[in-house]
Amino acid sequence: MKKLKLLQAIHEAGVVAVLRGNSPEEVIRMADKAIAGGIRVIEITMTVPFACEAISALARSYQSTDVSRVDYAIIGAGTVLDSETARAVMLAGAEFVVSPSLDEATVRLCNRYRVPILPGAMTVKEVTAALELGVEVVKLFPGNLYSPSIIPTLRGPLPQANIMPTGGVGLDNLKEWIAAGAFAVGIGSDLTKEAVASGNYDLITAKASAYVAAYREAKK
Repeated sequence: MKKLKLLQAIHEAGVVAVLRGNSPEEVIRMADKAIAGGIRVIEITMTVPFACEAISALARSYQSTDVSRVDYAIIGAGTVLDSETARAVMLAGAEFVVSPSLDEATVRLCNRYRVPILPGAMTVKEVTAALELGVEVVKLFPGNLYSPSIIPTLRGPLPQANIMPTGGVGLDNLKEWIAAGAFAVGIGSDLTKEAVASGNYDLITAKASAYVAAYREAKK
């Protein structure tokens, strides 16, 4: 899928599941349950041991040019700190790359291969630097340090910036983030913590369904 079409698909999906775990098998299981609940964008963090194995397995199972497929999903990599890791996850099958901070070499490599890169930023200066490097979407991280009003505040001087908050987004405030102009939202531990604590991974499917429903309601 072309870069701009992929970004549009992420925007339309609205909810990005950010998955961390102790093994590839665990995050694959989490991803399966999240996708069953309707989430269409999965981010596997590189803090997972052998994370590229999980990315490859999920890419083979869910990636498709047919976005109308019921089990279609966009698979990406998160917590990518450098260009070497970015290239590795691309070769593993990641369709987009997310970083907690702005690393110029990583952005340039992703641009070279036309792979969407969503670097983390917290300030007007960092968002501006990302835009100057050709970044299409900036990840506001950690989002729990801010209220949704930070988006219109940042977009006052930078109306062209697309911002995706990650961290601190929950069912109780998702509507506020979308109303504030979020490009999409990243959902982390809230999606999986109850399932991991109880051992009942079906809870991820239920929580994913709730997030998708909340997003659709927020977009009305």
